[in-house]
Amino acid sequence: MLTTVQFTCSDCAQTIEVNDEMRETILETGCPVCTTAAAEDDFSTA
Repeated sequence: MLTTVQFTCSDCAQTIEVNDEMRETILETGCPVCTTAAAEDDFSTA
């Protein structure tokens, strides 16, 4: 089962629900909206 977490961008404040795979991608490539680098602190359990 996939874990779902909330990602909130520290720059544009966009909040999206993501699964583990999407979380890893965001950590590697940054926010999908504004491309600001993401950190572990930007994720929280839904």
